[in-house]
Amino acid sequence: MLRALAATGVATSLFGSAAFGGHPPPPPSRIVIDSVTANGSGCPPGTAAVAISPDQTAFTVTYSNYLAQVGPSSPPTARKKNCQLNLLLHVPGRRFAYAITSATYMGFASLAPGASGTQRASYHFQGDARTTNFTHHFNGGFNNNWQTTDTVHIAARDVARCGEERNLTINTELRVDRGTSSPSATSFMEMDSTDGSIQTVYHLA
Repeated sequence: MLRALAATGVATSLFGSAAFGGHPPPPPSRIVIDSVTANGSGCPPGTAAVAISPDQTAFTVTYSNYLAQVGPSSPPTARKKNCQLNLLLHVPGRRFAYAITSATYMGFASLAPGASGTQRASYHFQGDARTTNFTHHFNGGFNNNWQTTDTVHIAARDVARCGEERNLTINTELRVDRGTSSPSATSFMEMDSTDGSIQTVYHLA
């Protein structure tokens, strides 16, 4: 895994970049990540940085402004933030069955007693009818770093031609609810980074 390799404040993809000396042509025997882009209220332009590993099977996104909060000076729209990651994946072809993708989210939360925080993520692979959802809850009285990990099986059984490309969309969300906390209290939850990887699984029948 890469972690915080790109300077925050610049939204960029390092695919083909001199930072890794450029990527070789995708190998035909596994899924690889061609590119990753980020967009949303939690990762507006200039606040997310993307790095793809040299073997193109892992990525890291670091955020400088992914923060949801409630409090006396916070507007109502601040209680929920989202960021959509779009991964362009190179799929090898007919003999490929599915892959396992995992994503780890890390950040910091300060939740007053009575408040709560939620981190959500949904995963949709182009060509698969399913959308997989994960939800992680954090109770008030929490003031510490947090980390969650999701593991998703993505199907590509109906890919017809070798070397096709498919999109994997990861929608993430942070939400903070005041609950029964004091009206004068401020609670927040922020995301610092997302690490993800793709592991190829074969079907040879």
